[in-house]
Amino acid sequence: MNLKFAKRKRFQISQTDLIKTQLLQPDSLLPLVIQPAVEDLNLIAWVSNNQAWIESKLFKHGGLLLRNFKITEATEFEGLIEAIAGKLLNYSYRSTPRSQVKGKIYTSTEYPPSQSIPLHNEMAYTRQWPMKIGFFCAVAAEEGGETPIADSRKVFQNLNPEIKATFQQKQVLYVRNYGERLDLPWQEVFQTEDRTTVENYCHQAGIEYEWLDHDQLRTRQVCQAIATHPQTQETVWFNQAHLFHVSRLNTEVRKTLYSVFSEPELPRNVYYGDGSKIEDDVIDEITAVYQQEAITFPWQAGDILLLDNMLAAHGRKPFSGARQILVGMAESFTNP
Repeated sequence: MNLKFAKRKRFQISQTDLIKTQLLQPDSLLPLVIQPAVEDLNLIAWVSNNQAWIESKLFKHGGLLLRNFKITEATEFEGLIEAIAGKLLNYSYRSTPRSQVKGKIYTSTEYPPSQSIPLHNEMAYTRQWPMKIGFFCAVAAEEGGETPIADSRKVFQNLNPEIKATFQQKQVLYVRNYGERLDLPWQEVFQTEDRTTVENYCHQAGIEYEWLDHDQLRTRQVCQAIATHPQTQETVWFNQAHLFHVSRLNTEVRKTLYSVFSEPELPRNVYYGDGSKIEDDVIDEITAVYQQEAITFPWQAGDILLLDNMLAAHGRKPFSGARQILVGMAESFTNP
């Protein structure tokens, strides 16, 4: 054989050969861990070329943990989320304090480090929410500060059928009061100083509103308790009744609030959609199922957690030391 004329064989490397995957826990599909299989893989370019693959894995697993990709800046994180899901969303109709870092990248909820945040789906207290939410670990806490996650499909499956039937029939009513000494001021929640803008937003979102004395605002909105994923057609538990319910406050805080406010004046509370009270033991059971399904892992600096916001819930553990987790949301969906 004349080697001079021998044809060179062409080796084609599949895009998925550039990464390696594994389950974080062998008994759970959530999350799928994705790491580079080659040095200096450009993550943003890779996801741009593999959007369908990423989407299919999100639908199956509910969440992806991208690790060891050398992402270090908020701008890179923003570019990554946009490469996966398009333009990022503003954090509007807020329920927790956050700061805008760059573009539409925000800090995670700015509650004191000693407080935990229960598992929940982002903006499930509304009729419009992001389908995708990403978290970027810019600085890992010295101790604690994990972001537990849970499969919303399993939460629904494992809840008491009587609880599910009641919530399915009645839905959930959220009542919020905004103003001095109350919850977030309405100016921060709605990101405006203009009352007319607030009123227009409420009209469009199906929110009842009432202006009170001293520049205070009260809103009431009935929302879903259970939802169907628009792509997978799976049923998920999708509300924040267990976050808004007054029984979730510690005893001293609850006593203080009731000494100052009547029940309709509480900063936030939740009822069945017909206005009747949700029983404390029902909230206890919902909380217990979330805790049962919780999956926790320690953050590593540079980690990116991408969740399908309907298929996976998230929360926060208390922490000590510096911690910075950034958040970006995309793909707005309105409940039909």
